[in-house]
Amino acid sequence: MEKSAADVGTFLEAVAPAVRRRDAGTLLEMMTRVTGESPVMWGPSIIGFGAYHYKYASGREEDAPAAGFSPRKAATTVYLADGTEAYAEQLERLGAHTTGVVCLYLKDLSKVDLGVLEEIVRDSYERSSREGFGIQ
Repeated sequence: MEKSAADVGTFLEAVAPAVRRRDAGTLLEMMTRVTGESPVMWGPSIIGFGAYHYKYASGREEDAPAAGFSPRKAATTVYLADGTEAYAEQLERLGAHTTGVVCLYLKDLSKVDLGVLEEIVRDSYERSSREGFGIQ
């Protein structure tokens, strides 16, 4: 994945529906505060904070944001580089969500516990920012 020169603010202005745009503003503030990093576009639709390098068992290597999200039409995707499984206990307390291997899907932040979400984002960012972190 590569960083983009696209402007985060311009991207967010075009987000639809309105609930995704609202939630994106909340996540932008939260992730900026939690990571201490400035937001950067990664590809055409991911807002990332910091970066980590990973290597697959196949030998393929790539950089990715250490924390990030993408306001998609169906749901906002929060990326957890260390995987959603690591947060099973917190996810039980989070509220309305679904998950993939490294993706947390949120349709409406007003239906989740933002304190729990912040805890998950902070822990994932700290783990993925550590030297030597990688997907095997």
